[in-house]
Amino acid sequence: MLVAWAVMSAGGGGSRDDGKPGGSDPVESITPGPGSSGPAISQQPGGRDESGDEDGPDGTGGSSDAGSDGGSSDGSSTGATGTGGADASGAGRGGDGAGGQVPAGSPLPECKPAEVRLSLRTKVSYGPEDKPRFELIAKNTSSTTCKADFGPKNAVLTVTEAGGEDDEPIWSSKDCPAAAGPLFLKVPAGATVIHTVDWNRTLSAPRCATPPAGKAGPGTYLLEAKAPGIPVQRASFVLAKD
Repeated sequence: MLVAWAVMSAGGGGSRDDGKPGGSDPVESITPGPGSSGPAISQQPGGRDESGDEDGPDGTGGSSDAGSDGGSSDGSSTGATGTGGADASGAGRGGDGAGGQVPAGSPLPECKPAEVRLSLRTKVSYGPEDKPRFELIAKNTSSTTCKADFGPKNAVLTVTEAGGEDDEPIWSSKDCPAAAGPLFLKVPAGATVIHTVDWNRTLSAPRCATPPAGKAGPGTYLLEAKAPGIPVQRASFVLAKD
């Protein structure tokens, strides 16, 4: 009986606790740290919008900027709608009356080319339903308020198809504008004004000849601005496919 008791005490169903976890214990789960409370980044990197303010002409996209100095001025004016498929308007920010349209007979002196810093800006890409918007940005570097002529035949904008068979523009602001006269905007000393032109993609022809049918299709286009005595400004943009 003593032998049997000894055997049962040594190998029987007792359990041993040596303070170490058993192999069948569950593994402790790892709780992830707190997630970011900030908004997700959805905007693609790119340059500023093509407008004179923070929002851009339509509040989206980057821009192709040919040397804009980033200045701003207050006020606005409206120009004419051309038969060549463009709506023109002037807008400025940063000074009393800056960018306001003034009559050709205004006592203000005309801005001298050497005193005007001109740049050109547009969005990098436009969707199938977007109307391209071009901005002429003029800064008066002199100490005298003057008036600048943004008329379609003085500040000439042209659009050329990149890689086309010839270098002839498919559209020009001077081809057949509804109002071909001057469009003077007031530019105070040291101020910057912006003149905008919306293009509905229609084609134009010189001297009001019948333009080709249809509209500009998807592709890359070159935009150019010319004004007397001022270096030519250039930018490019894309008309995206459907």
